Amino acid sequence: MGVPDKLAARMSMAEQHEYLRARFSRRNLIRGGAVTLGAVAGGAFVPGATAQAAVPTQRTAPATETVDGALVAPFGRHLAYGNDPRTEMTVSWQVPVAVKRPFIRIGAHPWDLSRKIEAEVRTLYTPAGVGASGDHTQYYLHAKLTHLRPGRTYYYGVGHDGFDPAEPHLAGTLGTFTTAPAHKAPFTFTAFGDQGVSYHALANDSLILGQNPAFHLHAGDIAYGDPAGQGKATDTGFDSRTWDQFLAQTESVAKQIPWMVSYGNHDMEAWYSPNGYGGEEARWSLPDNGPDAKNLPGVYSFVHGNTAIISLDPNDVSFEIPANLGISGGTQTTWFEAQLKTYRASKDIDFIIVFFHHCAYCTSTAHASEGGVRQEWVPLFEKYQVDLVINGHNHQYERTDVIKAGAVTKKLPIGGTAYSETEGVVYVTAGAAGRSLYAFSAPDSYEGHENEVDSVASFINTKDGKVNETVTWSRVRYLNYSFLRVDVCPAPKGRQTTLKVSGIAETGDRIDHFTVSRTAK
Repeated sequence: MGVPDKLAARMSMAEQHEYLRARFSRRNLIRGGAVTLGAVAGGAFVPGATAQAAVPTQRTAPATETVDGALVAPFGRHLAYGNDPRTEMTVSWQVPVAVKRPFIRIGAHPWDLSRKIEAEVRTLYTPAGVGASGDHTQYYLHAKLTHLRPGRTYYYGVGHDGFDPAEPHLAGTLGTFTTAPAHKAPFTFTAFGDQGVSYHALANDSLILGQNPAFHLHAGDIAYGDPAGQGKATDTGFDSRTWDQFLAQTESVAKQIPWMVSYGNHDMEAWYSPNGYGGEEARWSLPDNGPDAKNLPGVYSFVHGNTAIISLDPNDVSFEIPANLGISGGTQTTWFEAQLKTYRASKDIDFIIVFFHHCAYCTSTAHASEGGVRQEWVPLFEKYQVDLVINGHNHQYERTDVIKAGAVTKKLPIGGTAYSETEGVVYVTAGAAGRSLYAFSAPDSYEGHENEVDSVASFINTKDGKVNETVTWSRVRYLNYSFLRVDVCPAPKGRQTTLKVSGIAETGDRIDHFTVSRTAK
């Protein structure tokens, strides 16, 4: 994006945003001919360095757009739970050009879509000269549905003037979703991180669809519109159009399975907002029950059955990539502990699962372990007996033994059981969803190909740089494309309720499985 490397290395995300806005201000763009005068006059910029259209808005499309709505098909549908997955769902999608009066139709049957709800429009404008994108506007639409019935399957269709999914010839565009149940019941969810756009990403999506999960967790580095991922404005490879490809690729799954994302380092895009998340706020509608929706839009929680899920933003605590280090001023960790305390005290919740991008424990030769996560959050995982931690960042599959206070409290072989109430926490790196793979310093060891070692040489990222460490907790390592499947099995009060966790390769083969067990409330 045109900042000298040495300068960019010192820039926070907010400083990069300010630099880009000053460089690509309305006056400079007109002088340099980076965009047409019509684009400026059409509302893409206001005087000064703030591009209003680059921030999520509810404004209608510019009046200059006159495309016949009948010729425009929505794409990139993706679902997300609201604050209460039993009664709230958001349906989001894209259109390639501005349309008039976008809406969603919803009903209990495909032949009864009488309920029609207006959609919110959020536009993103990326001018020529910002990375590889050229004078590109994206249109994201969102419809938040409330007062739904728990455990109910709904049919829906998205449209606009000229494109009505209730018309018989458009029946093939309808989708479905199912709300979370009102009571404890068995369910499955899937998870991975670091997907991007590739044949491997598409293959993993197809396998995930076959698992019939209730929802999917994406542990950050979603589309790689910013391929460098260092939070630097020098990334000339940035291309907002990558998101168009990603959402089209993901639609087959995400149009019917809530796609719950967490933000990684590649999801910080300096052009759109001081925190780098302005683009993400346009593309996603996530639960807004976190501590700071303005600075940390990817921090939230939700409950499905007997399981609480918490999404965190490790960019706030990362020593390795400090572009947003300290952005919450400590409020994220304070909120996180309050959530853990509430969920652990709840008589309706047995399991707590936390997912986020940077790894607490990993032996990859690329990023390895993040010291900021260990410092800020690992003590809370242990204090409140978190049952499973899911990370990405490192492009491979790795699973630890049971860990407490930095040491192995119990070896957890493939097929073994961890008792999280007393023994400690299990960590899984599931970052092999589609991007190019990294490497291990020790041999692969996975189901059917076990190759145990006593210790592994690795490192941890600290505030003073990389520090070498030799670890004994690396139990399963698989260097190929894969994802995580978790089967949640409730039990009567006083009995053992379980998480049955499996690592699944792109081939469909199982590469790991273990159980997390605790006493049901």
